[in-house]
Amino acid sequence: MLALGSENVPAPGKSALGDWLTGKTVPGPDHTRFFLVLVLFLQKQAVHKPHDGYLARPEGWWAGLLVRARQERDERRGGRPPRKSAAVPPPAGPVRLPPPPDGFTGRTTVLTQVLAGLEPDTEPAGPGTDGLAEITVVASSVAGMGGVGKTAVALQAAHQARVRGWFPGGILFADLRGYNPGSALDAGEVADRFLRALGVKAKDIPPAAEEKCAAWHQELAHLAAQGRPLLAVLDNVRDPGQIEALLPWSPHRVLITSRQKLSNLPARRIDLDPLSPAEALDLLERALQAGGTGDTRTTDEPAAAQKLVGLCGYLPLALRIIAALLRDPQHRTLHDQVDDLDEARTRLDGMAYSGTDREGRSLEVRASFELSYRHLTAPQAQAFRLLSVAAGPDISTAAARQLLDRPDARRVLDDLARAYLLDSPGDERWAMHDLIGLFADELGHAHAASDQREAAIGRLHHHYRTMTTAADTHLNTRPGPHSPHFADRRAALAWLDAEHPNLIETAITSPVLGHPDTSTALAFSLARYLDYRRRFDDWITITNTALTVFRELGDRHGEGTALNNLGLALRQVRRFEGAITAHTQAADIFREFGDRHGEGRALNNLGSALAEVRRFEEAITAHTQAATVFRELGDRHGEGTALNNLGGALREVRRFEEAITAHTQAATVFREFGDRHGEGRALNNLGGALREVRRFEEAITAHTQAATVFRELGDRHREGTALNNLGLALAEVRRFEEAIDAHTQDLDICRELGDRHGEGTALNNLGSALREVRRFEEAIDAHTQAATIARELGDRHREGTALNNLGLALRQVRRFEEAITAHTQAATVFRELGDRHREGTALNNLGLALRQVRRFEEAVTVLSQAVDIYRRLAADSRSGHDSHLARSLLLLAWAGADVDEGRVLPGTLPAAQEAVELFGRLAIEHPAEFTGPLRAALELLAGVLDMLGRIEEAEQVRRRLTEMDPPEE
Repeated sequence: MLALGSENVPAPGKSALGDWLTGKTVPGPDHTRFFLVLVLFLQKQAVHKPHDGYLARPEGWWAGLLVRARQERDERRGGRPPRKSAAVPPPAGPVRLPPPPDGFTGRTTVLTQVLAGLEPDTEPAGPGTDGLAEITVVASSVAGMGGVGKTAVALQAAHQARVRGWFPGGILFADLRGYNPGSALDAGEVADRFLRALGVKAKDIPPAAEEKCAAWHQELAHLAAQGRPLLAVLDNVRDPGQIEALLPWSPHRVLITSRQKLSNLPARRIDLDPLSPAEALDLLERALQAGGTGDTRTTDEPAAAQKLVGLCGYLPLALRIIAALLRDPQHRTLHDQVDDLDEARTRLDGMAYSGTDREGRSLEVRASFELSYRHLTAPQAQAFRLLSVAAGPDISTAAARQLLDRPDARRVLDDLARAYLLDSPGDERWAMHDLIGLFADELGHAHAASDQREAAIGRLHHHYRTMTTAADTHLNTRPGPHSPHFADRRAALAWLDAEHPNLIETAITSPVLGHPDTSTALAFSLARYLDYRRRFDDWITITNTALTVFRELGDRHGEGTALNNLGLALRQVRRFEGAITAHTQAADIFREFGDRHGEGRALNNLGSALAEVRRFEEAITAHTQAATVFRELGDRHGEGTALNNLGGALREVRRFEEAITAHTQAATVFREFGDRHGEGRALNNLGGALREVRRFEEAITAHTQAATVFRELGDRHREGTALNNLGLALAEVRRFEEAIDAHTQDLDICRELGDRHGEGTALNNLGSALREVRRFEEAIDAHTQAATIARELGDRHREGTALNNLGLALRQVRRFEEAITAHTQAATVFRELGDRHREGTALNNLGLALRQVRRFEEAVTVLSQAVDIYRRLAADSRSGHDSHLARSLLLLAWAGADVDEGRVLPGTLPAAQEAVELFGRLAIEHPAEFTGPLRAALELLAGVLDMLGRIEEAEQVRRRLTEMDPPEE
């Protein structure tokens, strides 16, 4: 006798074994268990030789194969007599399903996937390699975290399959209670239930679990032979061993739900995520309105409803619990419920309802998570608790290894992910659902001492500080040692990009956790990266956090450094007054401590902020003081930075030659130090100054070099700025197509980076280039967009510039009234800003538009205003005159001469005479530039004199014109 479990089964004789091996006979029901033990033993020996390529099969596969062999044996013998008369159709199989879930919503894609796996085969199975029909398990597994709605999806799919009539053999459901302590079902118990559901009498059901599973497969074989496929729904499965012996073979189907991935099952896994925000809102509304309550709270309080489903983590279980809590006191507002859940520490307490669902399961989110947690090993449970201390949306494997202080951290993370207590949103990255994170944090505080939670936080923070500092060395464009933690700048940026949200959250929360040094260290080491990636809001947030820490510690010097960085970030988001205050305070602190370097940096940054609000003289003073400080300290690089910024301020007050000198010196300094980034900035600024003195070819060279530097460094934002300036220089030498290309590239970069301010500037300049190639409608569109963006951003200066250019484009398509409106608005903007120079430009253009619709008196009025503006500016100019005054006088004279009516308005002749005088002087100094305008002024003066009947004077002017003609060869 061979002892097998609790049964004594007679061993087959040698002749019986020989008949089995030769295929003469098939093991009978009495020898089923013996057969399974034998083949599983032989299979275990076979898999010890992997080079043979043998694929192990589960016990259920062999049991099914045995049933199939017995069936074929019976068919060869003529088959068993049918249970029913052939004329009587077989009865419909049993349906043992819980009712479909109330208020089920969404999950369209998931349901489609599940139903695709359940749909019966349209073709019969073909023969396998062993001559038998191919036997396969067609299984689908709906897997996900506790409370995500796996059972609801499975039941919805099963009921849809029932309605479609896919399973005439029946649909059977079993909750295997895989996570219920001490009450989980095994395969034998489920097989027993299923056999009884199929009508097998209790006395015919074998007592042993293995025999029950074999009998289950025998019944499935009979159903298959009758063409009656069956669906088995196995809910709440913990591990494959619980159900392997149950898995039915084709044409039957099995649908499994589990909190584990069950990767070694032959099943098509469908991972279930939380609902989308819209689906979650719909579920809440349906649950509140169940039973025809007519509840309208979700529509009455849309903002609170959106926040409420977010606080529930879009988790169906949490949403149903909250709906149950809200249904009893229907006067309770969603806003009140949000208030109850808003405090993270007690949120899970608010997600509990004193009752159970229709399957007897607890309506409590914490209890649902607890079921998964109980089945973790001690190392897994400790890792689960410690992972809750990681701030931010996820954690990398490398960071988790430091946090957990485990070399096998990757394996533990995988274990938690298989249990759906962790998610893997990306390669080597791990995340917790918000509510699971709260649950883990509760447990973490309860086990803080045994887990050594404080030490774990310290290890994680040390890792973040060390790696961020190392990455920052690669972002410093000055020559110097780079940390070996990263291969190069690209690798450092990739790490910072991946960890950026975690680093920001760590910097914000670390003071509360008793690690203020982490906050201050990250605020400083991330500054260069956040500036480079233009994440200014994050920069402001963590710098303000560090500033608070320094003030609480009484660290004045640290406070000064934080203020200086804060000013830089505020300037980038155009909060200029705040930046000026921060830099001023920083300079005062550094001066108080005798920190000359710090003072110089703060003064330099102060000057840049002052320039942004057009306080240029103060900016020049600040930059000059900064340059002096650095020069006295022998800090050539700092001096170069101050000189570069000084040049920008000098350019704004039209001291162009001094600006060119400052930028040239700065570029030289940066080149000496190998600071390519600084060199690029200086070259770009130099190009702008060169444009102002009409040295366009040199400007093109400077801007091209700057764009190349920034492109090589991967600085997309500054590359776009250089391309924009290059386009301006190209337009000046009438290389308009190249200018359009440069501005278009800049526009693409700004949109890629989400830089609305830069986008508006690029559009405005692109529009100007498009005008020059007569693509007027495109130009109008570009200028209109530019003005809109500037208005949205509150940048009135650029709004005025875009409006002025829009007027020029509108005039080209003879939309004069619209042009007049645009120029009028531009002039008003510049007047309000106190920008007299640009106000004069807008008035000149307005006067031209008015003249084109023959509104001569109005044209003369606004052009006279422009002349007055430029006369005052010329008086303040170091050269004593200005070409803009001469041009305004010429336009005034032209507007006052109404040739069609033969009249000359008052002031026209003096304007023409003064224009000739000024252009005459300018032509002597710059003949190439001003000889043409001088000729135009002389011709206009002659015409005005003719209209006034002063013929001899007109002839004298014309003789002067003749004298200007080059001699004939």
